[in-house]
Amino acid sequence: MKKVLLSLTLGLSLLMGAGLAAAQTATGTDAAATPAVVVAQAAAATDAAPAAAEAAPAATPAEAAAPAPTVNKGDVAWMMVATILVIMMVVPGLALFYGGLVRSKNMLSVLMQVLVVFSLISVLWAIYGYSLAFGGSGTFIANLDKLFLKGVTVDSLADTFSDGVKIPEYIFIAFQATFAGITCALIVGSFAERIRFGAVLLFSVLWFTFSYLPIAHMVWGSGGYLLDKGALDFAGGTVVHINAAMAGLVGAYMLGKRVGYGKEAMAPHSLTLTMVGASLLWVGWFGFNAGSNLESNGGATLAFINTLVATAAAVLSWAAGEAMTKGKASMLGAASGAVAGLVAITPACGSVGPMGAIIIGLLAGFLCLWGVTGLKHMLGADDSLDVFGVHGVGGILGALLTGVFTAPGLGGTGGDDFSIGSQLLIQAEGVVITMIWSSVVAFIAYKIVDMVIGLRVSEEDEREGLDIRSHGETAYSR
Repeated sequence: MKKVLLSLTLGLSLLMGAGLAAAQTATGTDAAATPAVVVAQAAAATDAAPAAAEAAPAATPAEAAAPAPTVNKGDVAWMMVATILVIMMVVPGLALFYGGLVRSKNMLSVLMQVLVVFSLISVLWAIYGYSLAFGGSGTFIANLDKLFLKGVTVDSLADTFSDGVKIPEYIFIAFQATFAGITCALIVGSFAERIRFGAVLLFSVLWFTFSYLPIAHMVWGSGGYLLDKGALDFAGGTVVHINAAMAGLVGAYMLGKRVGYGKEAMAPHSLTLTMVGASLLWVGWFGFNAGSNLESNGGATLAFINTLVATAAAVLSWAAGEAMTKGKASMLGAASGAVAGLVAITPACGSVGPMGAIIIGLLAGFLCLWGVTGLKHMLGADDSLDVFGVHGVGGILGALLTGVFTAPGLGGTGGDDFSIGSQLLIQAEGVVITMIWSSVVAFIAYKIVDMVIGLRVSEEDEREGLDIRSHGETAYSR
């Protein structure tokens, strides 16, 4: 009787296990070890002999186990280097580029603003910025599930563009922090030489929170509106350059023109430092663009060569444009051309071919030259260091031309069903949304700052210089 009961028990157990495995397979769950577990429990309950348990059929996985994600040490090393390169773009690259363009009495104020803004945003990114931009899925913003980087450890992984290939989440967080930091630092150039130091910091907090984070999520985050629409922005044409340029242009209007603007000489005090800064920007931009590939593979090399040739083409076209219109090509123009080329190729660097990149660079040089001359005169704003003329115009051009030169027939990486017309509409929508969103947020943020602490220094402070008045020191001994 005991043998009969044992046989019935084992039979029922096997039938239950097989039924559960089938049900789990139907619902997409893993039933790999279920039959063996049920058999073992039944045998233990009836105190069956070892021979009976051995007689049970071996478990067969219902589904093949998913392969473990791959983390390549080369990818990790490259992303660490790319992150360092982007930091070099900001300090000292952007700081020196901007610092050389202002008058000597404001040199340190610009260096200080770039350095402290970048540092401030890096900390805010770790506290809540990363969570709101990449912490979850959402149409316009993510969530606070990763507030204070909750749940992130040395074992946490972030996705790349290849299935099954990941990188440590910490390095992804750090890399994206540098993008947020440089975007806010770019705005400094629009209102240089006349803004309160505290106003710069408070504005940066507000604009970062309500403009940068939503735009970054919409373009790059899971479920983001523009990402789901199919907008292409490989390394930040909309997120970084158009976003910052619009905030800077609004700031130039709201702070008003510098004392003596258009009447007194306001020439750059050191084009040597500007050239050094532009050179550091170009070198660091390889981390900015090629690093956005998130892997050390062929995609990174495409972004790398495009960053090289587009920038070189823009230097040549800006210099040629100056020679034709002014009779001489200037060092300031060549350096500005380099930045214009870097800006324009940023959204396209991972999806266009090198010949397309050269065309983008050539057009960027000519168009951004007009942006800092003819367009600036038309707008009537004292955009101190031509943030909109270079980053706004170059960013818009690059974002739109991404929709053209990504076409496979023009050397791009688009698929067989790629449509230039359809993609151009999507790209244009991304540009318009970014321009409007950033402008509205910037306007409100400037108004709040003006009511709380005031935006502009006094005329006396402005005439003496912000180095002494705001920081109590000078850049050069007299």
